[in-house]
Amino acid sequence: MKLTIERAALLRALAHVQSVVERRNTIPILSNVMIRAEKGRLALSATDMDLEIVEVVQAQIAGEGATTAPAHTLYDIVRKLREGAQVEMQMSGDKAAMTLRSGRSTFTLACLPPEDYPLMAGGGLIDRTKFAISTEETRYYLNGIFLHAAKSGDTEVLRAVATDGHRLARVEMLLPDGAAGMPGVIVPRKTVAELRKLIDETELEIGIALSDTKIRFVFGDAVLTSKLIDGTFPDYDRVIPTNNDKVLEVECKPFAEAVDRVSTISTEKSRAVKLALERGTVTLSATSPENGTATEEIEVRYNAAPIEIGFNSRYLLDITEQIVGEWVVFAMADAASPTIVRERAETSALYVLMPMRV
Repeated sequence: MKLTIERAALLRALAHVQSVVERRNTIPILSNVMIRAEKGRLALSATDMDLEIVEVVQAQIAGEGATTAPAHTLYDIVRKLREGAQVEMQMSGDKAAMTLRSGRSTFTLACLPPEDYPLMAGGGLIDRTKFAISTEETRYYLNGIFLHAAKSGDTEVLRAVATDGHRLARVEMLLPDGAAGMPGVIVPRKTVAELRKLIDETELEIGIALSDTKIRFVFGDAVLTSKLIDGTFPDYDRVIPTNNDKVLEVECKPFAEAVDRVSTISTEKSRAVKLALERGTVTLSATSPENGTATEEIEVRYNAAPIEIGFNSRYLLDITEQIVGEWVVFAMADAASPTIVRERAETSALYVLMPMRV
């Protein structure tokens, strides 16, 4: 592995991924960041086994390859390099160390084999989309997760999509080896549940094979074979809005807790919560004839025109549970149009939520 990258691009990506890594780790490999160089891009990933973050940046790749290096040490080194500098990273011959050069500075970092790095991405695709699978049997083609190869900008990705018509989840990861040109398939809801159990029980790479009607997952000695849903998944890109100009940024955990509190008042049937947005604040409220009313105000980052918009609180909480970072971003157009929900620092996941009248 050998590559050259601008300091600013590397620092920005490292700042995002290293924040996931615990300072004190009993498992040495979890103190490291995975570094993978291929096809003109550098992918950095880190995990604490509960959450994983992957960020891809453009780089000049002279030699493809992968390794893992101490996350916080690497971040501190790059942070202290001169602004505007170029950074060169190269593996040693025995792959036990990586050399980092910038200007007249040279650092050598001990590395651990990338083969030992825990893989979460496959499970992440499933975990972060399965909540949106439809249970409505008449629309059978929505009763699973749509898996397919796609392009995100210039990057080839494996994308998982699920929707029940009220909310949509779209999550992607770098395209695995052998998946180029993979056709779109719909993996049934029951298969997704069984697959999740098997992922929890293995640390091995998962092999996937496809035919026109079936999909097979191979986990070491275990093999799971399933029929695919024989149907056409809708063109989900059409429901993802592109011009939502009212942007709300809010700390995810306090926001979710406030939604949960206020929704205690809402009726079991509608579960409606209203968000009244003004500059710097959002007021959450719920009301029902039987239970009364509830309101709570939160400080947020919002500078657009005031807007009142309602959501099903359960759907809202389902989505905020998938946000692994500190901040969640809502992009809205008006009270009746689909809202985009995503994480501020991580771009691999995107959610769409239909508002409701309140």
